[in-house]
Amino acid sequence: SDSGKDAGRLSAAWQLYKAQEDLVKVAKEFGVKLTMFHGRGGTVGRGGGPTHLAILSQPPDTIHGSLRVTVQGEVIEQSFGEEHLCFRTLQRYTAATLEHSMCPPASPEPEWRELLDEMAVAATKEYRSIVFHEPRFVEYFRLATPELEYGRMNIGSRPSKRKPSGGIESLRAIPWIFAWTQTRFHLPVWLGFGAAFKHVIDKDIKNLLMLQEMYTRWPFFRVTIDLIEMVFAKGDPGIAALYDKLLVSEDLWPFGEQLRNNYNETKNLLLQVAGHKDLLEGNPYLRQRLRLRDSYITTLNACQAYTLKRIRDPNYHVTVRPHLSKEIMESHKAAAELVKLNPTSEYAPGLEDTLILTMKGIAA
Repeated sequence: SDSGKDAGRLSAAWQLYKAQEDLVKVAKEFGVKLTMFHGRGGTVGRGGGPTHLAILSQPPDTIHGSLRVTVQGEVIEQSFGEEHLCFRTLQRYTAATLEHSMCPPASPEPEWRELLDEMAVAATKEYRSIVFHEPRFVEYFRLATPELEYGRMNIGSRPSKRKPSGGIESLRAIPWIFAWTQTRFHLPVWLGFGAAFKHVIDKDIKNLLMLQEMYTRWPFFRVTIDLIEMVFAKGDPGIAALYDKLLVSEDLWPFGEQLRNNYNETKNLLLQVAGHKDLLEGNPYLRQRLRLRDSYITTLNACQAYTLKRIRDPNYHVTVRPHLSKEIMESHKAAAELVKLNPTSEYAPGLEDTLILTMKGIAA
């Protein structure tokens, strides 16, 4: 989580892969039986992903029939909430652990390592140049996402910041990823990949063929690319543009447009590397699931964006709603009872509850 926030997902994933290889070498040298303890997050931006693929993409010799994991609180219910879900999850862990142990993945070729080392440097450079060195990035981030409201509502298990007055450095990984997930932009997940692809392809067009070979033959690289592709399938820069239009000052609009252009360029390069014409071309089942979900999430996004606008600008009024019957207009009892449930909200009655509902719906 934190390494991804500091350097971007590509560099964080590659460094963790190499660190596991180094640990295996030391353990073998001193005759120690090594069991890796994985603390993956629930989302792709925090190291998460499908359990089976995550285990199979681990380096050779890092799993010898045993595995320890931390299951994050936000995904416990969807993995263990019901008996059949629990058994299916445990079956996936068991099957992947056995498969990796009995038929471990091949080690990456030396030239693949060199290329990925070079890509990691380029990815980190772009990621940090925008997130940490762009003077107005923090201002844009706080305006374009519900990060400030999330922190004030205290709906997480821990404070959203380590230091209340700090910037991105003090922000915990969960609210950092959560805020971008709400706007369907997922910036921490993909930022840096486009620069990495462009750097090595511009250097030598043959590197594109090598990247495609890596995608075909190296489980770690394939899973990394597939997870980013899945995030692009969930994303929608048009929704992010709506948040910008409603919540961001006009002088920052060009910066948001620049990021959305970067998003589209990265997506196109990723499709080239994967050899796909469309997102999730190789997973039609997931593509259909996301397509069915999209209309509901888009509605929640629009509701959330206008709710944030009303919270931040009390004088702002949404366009007149459809006509309500006289009976509904005259009945204030239910609304009054709802307001009594949350009498100390710092926002107008109903707005905080609406915001929380949209947050949970989008994140589900």
